[in-house]
Amino acid sequence: MIQDKATSSSNYIRFIDRVIENRTVWGLQHPDGGWAVCNSNQCPDALVYVFWSDRAYASRVAVGDWELYVPSPINLDSFVDNWLKGIHSDGHLVGLNWDPNLCGTEVVAIDVAKMLVRS
Repeated sequence: MIQDKATSSSNYIRFIDRVIENRTVWGLQHPDGGWAVCNSNQCPDALVYVFWSDRAYASRVAVGDWELYVPSPINLDSFVDNWLKGIHSDGHLVGLNWDPNLCGTEVVAIDVAKMLVRS
């Protein structure tokens, strides 16, 4: 299923607003320590690291290939200073508040960092 651009944009804005408010990002972490990633649809050599603004959003995606993954919190400062900088320098992208069908926008990590430190 393809998600329309308005929904993807709304989910991105919701991510930014809620993460700024709660100062927490949610990822899906495997028991072995790895994090949920998938191949990019935009850049053939890039991965997409997927994150959510709420534990419930992350939980609903922990199915199929990610059924062993559990929602894990990441402090906002660490997310910006470590995660996003590293993802950007590695040439990868982030997916924010993707739906259970893994539909959503792929975003350049440094652009997300700029949005999160705007206030």
